[in-house]
Amino acid sequence: MREEDFVTALRKCGARVFIVGGWIRDQLRGVKAHDKDYMVAGIEEKTFVELFPAAERVGKSFPVYLVEIDGKKAEVAFARKERKTGSGYCGFSVEYDPAVTLEEDLYRRDTTMNSLAMELPEKNVHDLYGGAEDTRQGIIRAISAHFCEDPVRALRAARQAAEFGFTIEDNTYRLMAACREELAAEPAERLLGELRRALMAPKPSLFFRCLNRADLLAVTFPEFSALIGKTQPEAFHPEGDAFEHTMLVVDKVAAQTDSLLARFAGLVHDLGKGTTPKEMEPHHYGHEERGLVVLAEWNKRMTLPRDWMQAGAFAIAEHMRAPLLRKEVKIVDLLLKIDRSNLSWPEFRAVILADHQSLPDYLQWGENYVAKMKQVSGDDCPSELTGKKIGEWIRAEQLKIYRNILVRSDSID
Repeated sequence: MREEDFVTALRKCGARVFIVGGWIRDQLRGVKAHDKDYMVAGIEEKTFVELFPAAERVGKSFPVYLVEIDGKKAEVAFARKERKTGSGYCGFSVEYDPAVTLEEDLYRRDTTMNSLAMELPEKNVHDLYGGAEDTRQGIIRAISAHFCEDPVRALRAARQAAEFGFTIEDNTYRLMAACREELAAEPAERLLGELRRALMAPKPSLFFRCLNRADLLAVTFPEFSALIGKTQPEAFHPEGDAFEHTMLVVDKVAAQTDSLLARFAGLVHDLGKGTTPKEMEPHHYGHEERGLVVLAEWNKRMTLPRDWMQAGAFAIAEHMRAPLLRKEVKIVDLLLKIDRSNLSWPEFRAVILADHQSLPDYLQWGENYVAKMKQVSGDDCPSELTGKKIGEWIRAEQLKIYRNILVRSDSID
């Protein structure tokens, strides 16, 4: 149905209809708005279902319905009030009867930029907390102390700072810090959901920096808190400690690619530096092996997506040696290993370039080299060879092809 028909049907029943959430915020930011979310007030759920029998209820603790509006499935939530009754995101008592007002619904929301509501059909914007001006100024501001009632709001504020390039104001940082104890007990999937979105932001580093400023990094992603203060050789890392280097790398990878795998690989490539013994600093010998251990421990705590684990482990294991090899046989082995990894060539190159600032030719043109080497198969080997001798022959032939490419540089075109 058309939005106009949806609104008209509800208004005839005495209900009020609003567009809420990110759509209004994005309109004010001058960027392409996401799908519209609607909120209705002043109507019984039974009446709503009678009006829209095809609507699908998806909310468990309060009414949220999916309704097809203007050719898209849109979320329609009922105005509600919330009262904190326990810990975490489940510790709420929810009221959603027709007496709940727009003002009560907006007051329970987290930040001013998320408290804007456009009433339909007039399109009047209700801005009770200065959200429009905060959005224009790029400020993330909590509406009230109720911000702390759902601890993941602290992660959301940090993630939105990274997504939009906004600044979190000081009192909101204090409220974020007050979420520390409950946040440490939140389900891992909620934290990973915010991490996933933060990694896709233009500058993922802002997510971690904001969490650290709010004293939350150590209880949410301690692997990165451990990097703070870990010194590095200044000649190679003028940016500072291992945390600063990691933030620089993940932002550089993000500037090169939209790939979530590449960004995660860049984020974790130096995890092992967080466990370097103090007496070894500023050197971090063996941090690749220690990084694999840290990644595995993180996975035990949160169960990371399998493809994240594969990409992260590969970047940790190979990022130091990958651009520094000299022996042709080791280069060939590396190229074939990269080709078998779950990181694409552009993804792997993005991580290495962000970390080392340059690429050797064998990485720059790696997929071309491998394509030619993979033309060799066991079907081509001498008939008298069997077993592992076939593999040795294939490897020797691939090495010959690589050496031939080095002599005839035009063969990579």
